[in-house]
Amino acid sequence: MVNQKSLCIVLLVISTIAILACLFISLEAWIVYLVAIIGIPLWVLSFGLLTMAKPREEDKEERVKEPFTGY
Repeated sequence: MVNQKSLCIVLLVISTIAILACLFISLEAWIVYLVAIIGIPLWVLSFGLLTMAKPREEDKEERVKEPFTGY
């Protein structure tokens, strides 16, 4: 879990920097397309995984007893 969280944080930072670079720096068109195709979905995925990793207050004890097994 710690490895996944740290990987998501790193991917979130890298994709945020890439998106901001495309917004403020005049780059080649293919670089902007590459960031749009890969960077934005990667940002959404890593942000979503980080958000889902935080348990709600009423679910904390249940997650310790029984880890997430999927639906």
